[in-house]
Amino acid sequence: MKLRDFDIDRDFDVVKTWITDEKTHAMWSAFRFQYPLDKEDFGKVLGDFTARYGDRPTVAELTDGTVVGFFSYSGCRELNEGRLAFIVVSPDHRGKGIAGQMLHLAIDRAFEDPDVALVALNVFSSNPRARKCYEKVGFRQRRVEEKAFPYHEEAWDRVNMIVTRENVSGQGLS
Repeated sequence: MKLRDFDIDRDFDVVKTWITDEKTHAMWSAFRFQYPLDKEDFGKVLGDFTARYGDRPTVAELTDGTVVGFFSYSGCRELNEGRLAFIVVSPDHRGKGIAGQMLHLAIDRAFEDPDVALVALNVFSSNPRARKCYEKVGFRQRRVEEKAFPYHEEAWDRVNMIVTRENVSGQGLS
């Protein structure tokens, strides 16, 4: 597997098929993007995040060229932190270790910057499968913002998780 920059013309039509229902969309993006995903809106929002925070939208690609994952990464110099967002894996490749491989590559890339002390991400309490994946990679809960996101009649907690160089699990990584 390798990481490469997301190309909206090349990759959007693949990524948009992974978000199959409104609840999954909400858990993935907190409705930062339109639902269903729209190419123009997706590109505009990603562009805004790049301009404001330095986000780098990225895809994970198998050796045969199949795109199997997406995330965005930004660094915060003031806090010495990296930040992962919008993490998603193709439904056809879930449960096969793809997310873990992709996250390890993303974390390794983040820690190439010697000033990055940790990498953070947020996950909603309504997404225990993702949280378990993040914990397996080495992320640990830093804080919880209770009832941070309203979704219909529910209110989801936002769990902020971090991984340090020392906490990355996996053989030979970081």
